[in-house]
Amino acid sequence: MLVTSGTRGAGLAVWSSDGKLTPILNYPGDDARLMGCSWSTNTRLVCTLYAVVDREGTLGGVSRMIAIDADGSNAKELSPPQKPNQLYVRYFGGEVLDWLPDESGSAVLMLRQYVPERATGTLIAQKREGVGVERVDTVSLKRTVVEAPRSTGVGFISDGHGTIRIVGTRARLGSGYMGDEVTYRYRRPGSETWEPLSAVTIKGYLTSGFDPYAVDRDLNVAYGFDNADGRKALYKVALDGSLKRELVLARNDVDVDSLVRIGRQQRVVGVSYATDRRQISYFDPQINALATSLEKALPGNAINVADASLDEKKLVVFGGSDVNPGRYYLLDRATKKMAEIAAVRPDLAGVKLATVKAITYKAADGTDVPAYLTLPVGSDGKNLPAIVMPHGGPSARDEWGFDWLSQFFAARGFAVIQPNYRGSSGFGERWFSQNGFRSWKLAMGDVNDAGRWMITQGITSPAKLAIVGWSYGGYAALQSNVLDPDLFKAVVAIAPVTDLDQLQNRLKDYSSDQEVKDIIGGPALWNEASPSRHAERIKAPVLLFHGDRDINVPIAQSRLMVSKLHDAGGRAELVEYPGLDHQLDDSQARAGMLDRIDQFLRTTLNLPTKP
Repeated sequence: MLVTSGTRGAGLAVWSSDGKLTPILNYPGDDARLMGCSWSTNTRLVCTLYAVVDREGTLGGVSRMIAIDADGSNAKELSPPQKPNQLYVRYFGGEVLDWLPDESGSAVLMLRQYVPERATGTLIAQKREGVGVERVDTVSLKRTVVEAPRSTGVGFISDGHGTIRIVGTRARLGSGYMGDEVTYRYRRPGSETWEPLSAVTIKGYLTSGFDPYAVDRDLNVAYGFDNADGRKALYKVALDGSLKRELVLARNDVDVDSLVRIGRQQRVVGVSYATDRRQISYFDPQINALATSLEKALPGNAINVADASLDEKKLVVFGGSDVNPGRYYLLDRATKKMAEIAAVRPDLAGVKLATVKAITYKAADGTDVPAYLTLPVGSDGKNLPAIVMPHGGPSARDEWGFDWLSQFFAARGFAVIQPNYRGSSGFGERWFSQNGFRSWKLAMGDVNDAGRWMITQGITSPAKLAIVGWSYGGYAALQSNVLDPDLFKAVVAIAPVTDLDQLQNRLKDYSSDQEVKDIIGGPALWNEASPSRHAERIKAPVLLFHGDRDINVPIAQSRLMVSKLHDAGGRAELVEYPGLDHQLDDSQARAGMLDRIDQFLRTTLNLPTKP
């Protein structure tokens, strides 16, 4: 499992069934961070590392894969090495497509990015380019090509038992950018011939067409998502030549959006969706019965089968809730005994956390907007300082469960509302509208109406209302004040987008003009929807935070915003974090940020030092 260190960085520890937790690897956050690990054998782990690197003044995210023994020895890099004569940097270090559960060896199937080499002065330059599949031995590093690279390839899907069944390609336009359609082809069992499966059209954040995610070898079907009456639904398509299509699950209120898979073969056992809470519909009757029993054994928790042994007789189970950050357990189905592995946030053991309640409020046009309300423990919910906290994205939504930001603010005496404003994903295409940038007035209207609702309900007063957001949420925190400069009395924006013209310059590095337009519109919208262009309208004091290695939203966006606010005579401060990216994924930095926000809100809203 991954365990955070006391400061920056993370460590890898192995838990054994006798309850012993053995650290085997530490990585400083300055170099790379561990993103996840899985077993290639009973004694060997495969892990993904991620880092932000500076290549001649341009920041980019780089992933690499390593293999390491369970005792921390014999660490080797599985990703191909970067060579000096390659034409460009290989940023993608690969991923495991298939753990080959039917074999006893140490090999896996890996997706690989091939980068061509300069041929000058050599006769053995590697000229292949694109995405392919290799069989890689995680001990010896022996590599064998399974699927030759395709220059237009975007991915492959295996059947979980060593056979590649689906390939996706995306043609390039004359400009060099990718087109707006991904074409999928499949192979019948035992065949080497690729046949048409589906085409998926991409328009901004939305897609249409059957988008395959997994293959069930025994049923000989592909599971994937497509639209059903304007919402995402799960389908299965026969891979026997008939392409018979069957609707597995659709809902009339929310998107069905995630497969549930377990074990080394990544067997599909269900599908999930989020109403006011994340729900799972299990296909497998035994897993469904087990989940029902676990919900009784761990009442009040959302239960998820996170992993399984090859024979599925031992399961890793996760249970968590709004007041429980979560715990992992090992369940032995034969003995029906369950042992705790570890808590996600052990430092919060014994701390009483605030409950999160799903609510709706009325927008100005009468629309019911779903949201989550968190009140301080023991509070009657009246006359509190309050925070509107819009989520990031904009192609995202908030869900019920533990949230470290809202829990911190509740512990400091604030009421927190998290609106799933129009422009949020998960509720279908109509609710998503044209996304939170192109439909910014609609989204910001809903965000502001969340604050007004808090006032009319008596939860807070106009003098004690603030807004806090991260990423797109930071954009919303600023732009909502452009729409209504008098509503919020304090603004906190973490890694915010502040200028859509700057954003389009970033997007066009890897997106076509049409793709950029689908996401953020054109120049007229960039002007009206950019908070930095309307800094003079923002009356409330503003506090910004940003990492200088942010490749999602470059720190230049926050620097521009604070400069424009100062030029307009506003009160603004920017806190910069050297070496950190968009997530500010560092314990000390986050703790310091929370303290700064708390002090800022208390000073600005004229609140007592202690709640």
